[in-house]
Amino acid sequence: MANYKNPRLKNAAFKRFLSVVLVTLTVVSLLIVSLRIKTTPGLSESVVIQSGMEKLNLPKRNEFSIRLEERNRFPSRNMDLYPKLAKDHITIVLYVHNRPQYLQVSVKSLSNVVGISETLLIVSHDGYFEEMNKIVEGIKFCRVKQIFAPYSPHVFTDSFPGVSPNDCKGKDDAGKKHCTGNPDQYGNHRSPKIVSLKHHWWWMMNTVWDGLKETRGHNGHVLFIEEDHFIFPNAYRNLQLLVSLKPEKCPDCYAANLAPCDVSLRGEGWDSLIAERMGNVGYAFNRTVWRKIHRRAKEFCFFDDYNWDITMWATVFPSFGSPVYTLRGPRTSAVHFGKCGLHQGQGKNNDCIDNGSVNIQVDATDKVANIRSEWDVEVYENQQGYKAGFKGWGGWGDNRDHQLCFSFAQMYH
Repeated sequence: MANYKNPRLKNAAFKRFLSVVLVTLTVVSLLIVSLRIKTTPGLSESVVIQSGMEKLNLPKRNEFSIRLEERNRFPSRNMDLYPKLAKDHITIVLYVHNRPQYLQVSVKSLSNVVGISETLLIVSHDGYFEEMNKIVEGIKFCRVKQIFAPYSPHVFTDSFPGVSPNDCKGKDDAGKKHCTGNPDQYGNHRSPKIVSLKHHWWWMMNTVWDGLKETRGHNGHVLFIEEDHFIFPNAYRNLQLLVSLKPEKCPDCYAANLAPCDVSLRGEGWDSLIAERMGNVGYAFNRTVWRKIHRRAKEFCFFDDYNWDITMWATVFPSFGSPVYTLRGPRTSAVHFGKCGLHQGQGKNNDCIDNGSVNIQVDATDKVANIRSEWDVEVYENQQGYKAGFKGWGGWGDNRDHQLCFSFAQMYH
């Protein structure tokens, strides 16, 4: 009997074989593309972030802004000197503007902090100023990462978020003047140098927690300080103790602070820990708290006050539903020494420091950890300060600022 093969079966087998080959080639191609992206430093990250940026209503970038964004992807410096960070390190973020004399004092104080070499210092710049950059590039006492706010008003000289040619000014009537802008609750139009304070803080927070590859997987606490903060030698060790004691001593505390909420005080000197309202000098919190803050982006971005801290106290924190306490020691580990506002800047003829220096007394007890685990917690209730119901100082009424702020909250999501 002669052999007989059904041509339909033969064709079906060939089609199945062809399908398998095509699927295999597709998978291999995808793997090759994936490997190329992963082996190109920063490519996958930049592609994803760039794709997200294009979907947002962000200002059109100029060449300077694009260069700053590229610099933000540069690796940390001093990795050869400090190849490994401590396992449970607390990242430190120093946010700066344009006061080089202040920054020199702050950096010098940081160089004397015990344990500083164990961690990563991130310096966030509100735009780019060469003298500020040089000071940071001279840091050798720890690993350093620099980031620059690419949408700072200082980066845009003739368009929003800087000054646009057709912007309303002062108390201009937009209808009569045919100018662009929305006044705040007091009838005043935006000032780019003023609004940059709030924009920088919010951009920095979103970038540090959700944008940087160095920190977006960091679940521990992050310490935030400013260029006019003098940090005592025991600050880092004290902060480590506060963070470790917080779950037991003050489980309802959202943060840890290096200094009292009232920046004019140096502490009580008691043998006890202090729980009080969260301050703005040397504050540290973790990703869980950041998530709660980030969920209040609308409240933050639409509240008519150009100060980030007053916005937090008056709108964001009250929305949490319970008092926002922070835990600190009875003696300060950081001091606010500035006497010039951030919007003033600083030039050679505009010194904000008397005789070019500060005189801050550092005692022997400020050089070693001076917090004890056996101490109880003294709670300050009903403290004075900005609370829910405060309507804000204004300066933040322009719809363009609201939208830019809200876009920052969506950049990495």
